[in-house]
Amino acid sequence: MGKARTALSLLSASPHIARLLYSLFAAWLTLDWKVRKARKAFEKELIKQGMSKEDAKRLGTQYKLLKDNLMNELKRYIRIG
Repeated sequence: MGKARTALSLLSASPHIARLLYSLFAAWLTLDWKVRKARKAFEKELIKQGMSKEDAKRLGTQYKLLKDNLMNELKRYIRIG
């Protein structure tokens, strides 16, 4: 009876797990594009306010570094968990 109940629980949870995995994959896939878009807009605004292009790019790279750190922490959490 215990094995059947476990199998039934897994079957009933599988659509929710699949939806969660799809959402995580979509977020991972679009993250680079969204970060790049935000970084470019940030740099554009800084340049518009009078900052030099090199300094704006240097500050803009922080967006990419934050994204990379976030992804590394997620990967580390998945490996540990």
